[in-house]
Amino acid sequence: MVLPCLCGCATITRGTTQALVIESEPSGASVELSTGLRGKTPATFKVKRSENLVVTISKAGYETVTVNVIAQMSGAGGAGLAGNVILGGLIGAAVDAGTGATKELKPNPVKVNLVRIERGSAPTPP
Repeated sequence: MVLPCLCGCATITRGTTQALVIESEPSGASVELSTGLRGKTPATFKVKRSENLVVTISKAGYETVTVNVIAQMSGAGGAGLAGNVILGGLIGAAVDAGTGATKELKPNPVKVNLVRIERGSAPTPP
C-alpha cells in the first residue's frame, strides 16, 4: 500500500524515457536531435518523455528537413495519473507529473521523404 504513494503509477509502468524512431527515404541520412544526439537513419534514440525536441535530418544531394517533436499527455499516462488520484496517491501523481511519465513524444516514429536537390539550382542569396 505504501509503494503507490511513494512512486507514480505511470513512472513505474511507463518509465521516464521513450524510444524515438527516425526513418527516412532514402535511408542513411544524418540525424541530429536538439539534445546533441546523432545517428543515421533508420535510428532509434532513448530520450526523456517530457522533453520537446527538434530533429534535423540531412543527406548530401537532398533538402534538409526539420521536425518538431512535442511531449504531449498520453492516454496511458493520463490513466496512470488518474489511478494515483483515485487511490489517494497525490505524491505519486506529483511524481508522475514531474518526471514526464504521463507524456509521450509525437510524432513517433518520425518518417520523412527527402527531396532531391536539382542539379544546377543554387540557393538564392539573401
